[in-house]
Amino acid sequence: MTTATNIVRISKVIKDFKLSKTIVHVLKGVDLEIKTGEYISIMGPSGSGKTTLFNMIGGLDKPTSGSVFIDEIDISQLDAYELAWLRCRKIGYIFQTFNIIQVMTALENVTLPMIFAGVSDDEAREKGMDLLDIVGLKKRFQHKPFELSGGQQQRVAVARALANDPAIILADEPTGNLDLTTGDEIIKLLKMLSREKGVTIISATHDLKMLNVSDRVIWISDGRIEKIENRDELSISLGQIGEKWE
Repeated sequence: MTTATNIVRISKVIKDFKLSKTIVHVLKGVDLEIKTGEYISIMGPSGSGKTTLFNMIGGLDKPTSGSVFIDEIDISQLDAYELAWLRCRKIGYIFQTFNIIQVMTALENVTLPMIFAGVSDDEAREKGMDLLDIVGLKKRFQHKPFELSGGQQQRVAVARALANDPAIILADEPTGNLDLTTGDEIIKLLKMLSREKGVTIISATHDLKMLNVSDRVIWISDGRIEKIENRDELSISLGQIGEKWE
């Protein structure tokens, strides 16, 4: 039996921010390993360090000390060009506010990362249509964001995140601006991508519905990992599923 390899490894990560003359200790020595193909939810109250940890994994911020490895590459040691290359090809991003470009059609939004990666226009268009088909929006490829619902815009964002066949998708509160039903559809879509494409999904979230699909839940409190639970070990009551945890 093959043992899953680690796609993410975080070692002794400390992150401090300087606020005026005060040093704020946001992450206080975090160690974490995430396996290829896992669906991980990072949960914690506001100010716990959840988003900072998320940004470290995505190469959007660098630790004050410690190391963040993606495929055993220490991304905290990469220069700006190397980091941009890695983010373009290894990591897909989904944001709470969708962050799709308003003047572009759904297809143009999805193909944009491919163009940056040097994919030809014809290949990008063909693949973009395939990705829109996967998220159920192939017939709306010419629509611009203002012609789409919030859920449809987030589906475009999911398709865009898949553009360059990333090993990891980072989803920052992906259901935060969606109603319960639409949010549930996005969660199921992400789980399908994890299961069928072997993509590692890492979500920073308050949404307890994520617990239904997560392989593991990382609970963050006061800059430290408080506990890590497998789905079948979760101590939260079923009645809370469908709520948002603050």
